[in-house]
Amino acid sequence: MLRTATSRLIAAYLALFSLSTALVLGVFTWQSTALIAGETRDVLAAEVEGLAEQYAAGGVLGLAQTIARRLDRAAERDAIYLLTDGYGERITGNLAAWPPTVRAGGAPIELELYRIDSERPVMVAAVAFRLPGGERLLVGRDARARALYERALWQAAIWATGLAALLSLAAGWLLSRFVMGRIGEIRRTASEIVAGDLSRRVPLRGTDDEFDRLNATLNAMLDRIAGLVENLRAVTDSLAHDLRSPLTRLRALTAEFAEPELAPEARERLAVRAQAEAEAMLRQLTALIEISRAEAGVGREAFEPVDLAALAEDAADLYAPAAEDRGVALQLSAAPAEIRGHPQLLAQALSNLLENALRYAPEGSAIRLETGIELGMPVLRVADAGPGIPAAERARVLQRFVTLDPSRGAGSGLGLALVAAIAKLHGARLTLADSRAAADRPRPADCPGLADCPGLDVTLGFPAPQRARIARNSAGPTP
Repeated sequence: MLRTATSRLIAAYLALFSLSTALVLGVFTWQSTALIAGETRDVLAAEVEGLAEQYAAGGVLGLAQTIARRLDRAAERDAIYLLTDGYGERITGNLAAWPPTVRAGGAPIELELYRIDSERPVMVAAVAFRLPGGERLLVGRDARARALYERALWQAAIWATGLAALLSLAAGWLLSRFVMGRIGEIRRTASEIVAGDLSRRVPLRGTDDEFDRLNATLNAMLDRIAGLVENLRAVTDSLAHDLRSPLTRLRALTAEFAEPELAPEARERLAVRAQAEAEAMLRQLTALIEISRAEAGVGREAFEPVDLAALAEDAADLYAPAAEDRGVALQLSAAPAEIRGHPQLLAQALSNLLENALRYAPEGSAIRLETGIELGMPVLRVADAGPGIPAAERARVLQRFVTLDPSRGAGSGLGLALVAAIAKLHGARLTLADSRAAADRPRPADCPGLADCPGLDVTLGFPAPQRARIARNSAGPTP
């Protein structure tokens, strides 16, 4: 039975509870008996002192009369007195003779004696001393009542310990039922999930205790796993759908390329088209791999300080010729802003944003690339004056393989999805809005009004670096 967690929990609870109860009751009983014994010694000492005063005032005769009066009172029937002369002859008292084992002047003792009025020995706590005239006096108390009380006290402690053991056994059983019941819920849910039902979740009881918080964490983990599985299924379905067309075209190109009568110029054009199709598929697969790695958190170990201003300057130098070819002005406003991040992934995200802006920005308009600190957060922003994205579609375009207007370019629908994944990896907030630069830009011919080209403002707001937060906290209030 001890192989089960329930039995071990009950046994441990029983042992600990019984041991603690026995220890507490044992200490209480020992202290109680010690207190009673101390009070008995104090009573004897006080009585000896009083009898000594009687002896000093009235001598042996006065002391004998005092002892006789006390023995006659009902309250003193448990008292033990014996007064003898210097030769051991009894003068008065309720003992027949001086006990041979008792030495006058010794420490308080306990022994069994025969009283004159009893045929059975009684337990006596007594003290004996010698008077100045040579007489000996023994004063004691019948300890039977105290012995009975101590025995009853120890018996009560034993019974209480046994009852506590039974109660602890019941409490341990109830506790194990509760704990194992909650664990059983987790086990059953896990078994159903293993069996294939990914929609199952661990039930919450609304108690907000440790088990509820654990179950909530497990449910969040299961939601995350289910999301990843669904994401994987969507990626697989999307790949199967989106790669079918380029693979079909590539197969047709290779079949046409194999025609023996094909002219060399036509064969060269087919080779260029086939190479373009293959490169497009490779770019698509690479983007999908990067998205999956970023969403899985791969790359955080390579984080390092990154200057967003320097990153923006490098990107502006790289894309300035392409912007000039399209008749678009690339405006740079690079204020200092430092974060901790993955330089290559951040550069990839910025490249995707700039390529999207160049693809959709009208000729004669401007693309603004900005970095800086806003509300205490480092930000990276790319704003264009193109057709923008409707507010209802902004969440959808961050998903894989979503392209609102395929006729405007050859995009695969993975650019913004990769930006969203990189932003999530860095704990950044990605927002899409109408461009603030659209209102004051020149009006291209194909955008007669602001409603036709509201522009797109894509902002990445990064968490402040740890050392910056520490510096602000330690600086104190601004005077």
